[in-house]
Amino acid sequence: MAAAVAAGAAAVPLTPARAAAKYTRPNVTSAAGKRMLGIYARGVEAMLNQPADHPHNWFRNAFVHMMDCPHGNWWFYVWHRGYIGYFEQTIRTVTNDASFVLPYWDWTELPRIPDGMFDDFLTPTSAPFLPYTGSVAAFTRFMKPALTEYWKGLSADQLTQQAKRGYNTVDDVWKDILGYTLIPCDPPKPVPDVVPIAQNQAFVITGGARYLTRDNPKLDGKTAANVLLSKILAGLSPKGFNVTNKAGDTDPVKSFTSSQTPSHHVPPPRSTVFSTLEGFPHNKVHNYIGGYGSLGEKELQPGPFGNMTNNLSPVDPVFFLHHANMDRLWDVWTRKQLAMGLSPDPSDADSDRYLNEPFLFFIDGQGNPVPDGKAEDYFKTTPFEYDYEPGSGEEIIPKTALVSSAESLPPIHSAVAADVATVTVPRAAVQSHLAAGGAQPLVAAMTLTRPMDPAGPREFDVLVNAPEGVAEVSADSPYYAGTFALFGAPMPGMHGHGGMDLTFSVPLPQTLQAFTALAAGADATLKIKVVPSNGQDKKALALKAVSLATPS
Repeated sequence: MAAAVAAGAAAVPLTPARAAAKYTRPNVTSAAGKRMLGIYARGVEAMLNQPADHPHNWFRNAFVHMMDCPHGNWWFYVWHRGYIGYFEQTIRTVTNDASFVLPYWDWTELPRIPDGMFDDFLTPTSAPFLPYTGSVAAFTRFMKPALTEYWKGLSADQLTQQAKRGYNTVDDVWKDILGYTLIPCDPPKPVPDVVPIAQNQAFVITGGARYLTRDNPKLDGKTAANVLLSKILAGLSPKGFNVTNKAGDTDPVKSFTSSQTPSHHVPPPRSTVFSTLEGFPHNKVHNYIGGYGSLGEKELQPGPFGNMTNNLSPVDPVFFLHHANMDRLWDVWTRKQLAMGLSPDPSDADSDRYLNEPFLFFIDGQGNPVPDGKAEDYFKTTPFEYDYEPGSGEEIIPKTALVSSAESLPPIHSAVAADVATVTVPRAAVQSHLAAGGAQPLVAAMTLTRPMDPAGPREFDVLVNAPEGVAEVSADSPYYAGTFALFGAPMPGMHGHGGMDLTFSVPLPQTLQAFTALAAGADATLKIKVVPSNGQDKKALALKAVSLATPS
């Protein structure tokens, strides 16, 4: 792999290694990782036992994510780094064990929930959670009064941010807990309809909080395909933190991060652009653990699904191992950039706007509010003094620093006819894709309009050259390219409502029949369509634009 990356590049002196960190986050499968799970369980127990109004209460901590988390924008990585960093400190505090470090779950290496995460305090389906999540009424009695008092103490700046998110009162927050969803319509109504949508319900009773079990812990074929090393390496391949096109939109192929937005609480002015790692492994793993796409999902429709499918996902302790792995991948990408003599930072033109974004809802390890935090405070790992044991994706970091001289494939735009995009890829580009071992992936950037139905699908299969009438395939199909997933309900200020454009980038597998059965001397003609996944409406979605390019 290193040799493949090195192709067409010149070696330069290696960037000096970073100083050794105080803490090293281990792989959960290692001896150190398993030991950390024991401390973690004691920490969850201690946080569950805190009163509802305590900043370190388990559910109070989850509401930080509910009220402040960004998804589908370029602050996704940096916000979650701050969130899990303070959480790690909190576990040290509540257990009185300064040795604790948050283990990561490398789902590429282990495509199943680690066995230790089914022990009592580490699964939200267990008896310790029952007094709080046994019913909607129990959860409301326990948490809503404390949340109401917390809301009364919010600053003017915090209230302004909540309004951007669509929360003008604490009751607006609670509507999302119960799944009440604004129904979009065209033309808009003077007073829009708000109805309960089960799959958008953030609260889940104890027994339904996680759909994978100790007896059935594995990711299914499509989720496992979304965490394959080839997908991870493609997501690590972009050479820019956030690259924009002439229209000012984020380039989904050349950018490591998702859309630029005016605030981490609002959608972009045009299309929401998802980076490869957010739209595929991050979102798909969230959904599958919560039951969206799990075995028997058709019987579960229309929900509610488990914790991991919505913005109260930190109620499930596996959330933090999942996000530690996403943070690790950002660290891998950063070290890859430095080793190649490339910047890991936002551009000079974007830097101030990005780094000065205020994050106003964090709670530190001692239970104190962090009222004046901003993205700059969490952009590096140094404030929390940690690094990672090596895991999947390290292969992309060259052993010597490189300045790339390899030419990237210019974007190839498709002809779009309703629900099928046709694009011709030069044979030389296909051969380079097949020979590079993942170092020069072909990535399709696809724009479509999100279906209007708020209870509609959250996952979409990308099919390439599927025969006429074929709209449902398995993960091992030669027509299957991947499953793009949306995380969470279509809430105001985050994903936008139905009808908003979505752009995502899918790395095309080398195993596609369109590549493996290519006739001698011929270019590859790809006919691409997108269909709702997992047994829902199989009518292909109308495509607005599709193009192919390489991230480099």
